[in-house]
Amino acid sequence: MTERYEAARIIEDTHRLTAYAPLPGLGLLPVNAFVIRAKEPVLIDTGLAAQRESFMQALSGVIDPADLRWIWVTHMDADHIGNLQAVLDAAPEARLVTTYLGMGKAGLLGLPLERCHLLNPGQSLQVGDRELLAVKPPVFDAPETTGLLDRRSGTLFSSDSFGALLQETAEDAEQVAAPALREGMRLWASVDAPWLQVIDEGKFQASVDALADLKPARLLSSHLPPASGRMLEALVSNLKDAPAQPAFVGPDQAQLELMMAGA
Repeated sequence: MTERYEAARIIEDTHRLTAYAPLPGLGLLPVNAFVIRAKEPVLIDTGLAAQRESFMQALSGVIDPADLRWIWVTHMDADHIGNLQAVLDAAPEARLVTTYLGMGKAGLLGLPLERCHLLNPGQSLQVGDRELLAVKPPVFDAPETTGLLDRRSGTLFSSDSFGALLQETAEDAEQVAAPALREGMRLWASVDAPWLQVIDEGKFQASVDALADLKPARLLSSHLPPASGRMLEALVSNLKDAPAQPAFVGPDQAQLELMMAGA
C-alpha cells in the first residue's frame, strides 16, 4: 500500500497519479489525478493536500507543470483540489476548468477567479489536438461535478462515479475479484452519494445508461484503478445496483476508538 503519489502511464498520452487513502473499517480508497499530454496539456484534479510533496514530484515526473494549459477540476472536494493552489502557482499559463457553481466555491477558497474557464455538461473544450466533452456523471457528492470524454482516445474520466473501496491495491480494475469489486463499488456509492436511496430508480438507471452509451475505450474514475472498455458492462451493472445498498452510517466516537484500538 502507498499513501504517497506514484505516476504510471495508462496509454501513450494519458498518465495517472495515484495514492491510496486508508479508511478505517472500510478499506482503501484510490485517489487519482490524471494528465493528458495533449497539444495543450491537461491535468485532471490535484490530489490530496497531505501528500503535496509526492503529488508534485509525481506530476513533475510526467510533465513540467509550467507546460500545463488546463487544470480540469471535476469538483471542489478536498481530495480533488488538495494541491490546486500549488499547481496554479507552478503552471502560470493554465486555466481552471469548472462550472459557475465551482467558480463560486473557488472564490470562497480565495482562488484566482480570473483564471477560471466555465464549461457546462454537453459543451466541449478544444485543447489543440483533441476535443474534451464535458459530461455529468450519474453519481456525485457535489453538484458542480463534471467529468469528461477525451474524444481522441475514447477515455472517459468519470470523477467519483464508478469508484470503489478496495481491500488491497491493484494496478488495473480487472485485478479486483468481481464480487469484491461489486461490493466495493456499492459501498463507495452509498458513502459518496447518500441520496441514491431516495432517487427515482428509473431516472438513475437512465443516467447511468447515458454515460455507457458514450462507449468509452476505457474508464478512469477518481477512485478506481484503470478499467478497460471491456469492463463497462460489469461496471454499469454494479453501479445500477448501488441504490439497493443500505444507507451508510459511519461509526460514532466510541466505535471509532474501538476500531483504532484494534488497528
